[in-house]
Amino acid sequence: MKSVIKNHAVVSHEEWLGARTAFLAKEKEFTRLQDQLNQERRELPWEAVRKEYVFEGPEENKPWRSFLREEAS
Repeated sequence: MKSVIKNHAVVSHEEWLGARTAFLAKEKEFTRLQDQLNQERRELPWEAVRKEYVFEGPEENKPWRSFLREEAS
């Protein structure tokens, strides 16, 4: 199998550490932004469900609202 990496930089430990530290800062910023975006998604308003969905079971069909009532019991 041929290597697909050609002309890849090989540097001293100090240069590698500097590049890795800079990259880690970018990764942390990306994670922070991703966490913020996920929080904003969780805070989006919900849409009211107006359609009456029915789930087919082995013995009977049940409207989806019946599952909510069972949870509350």
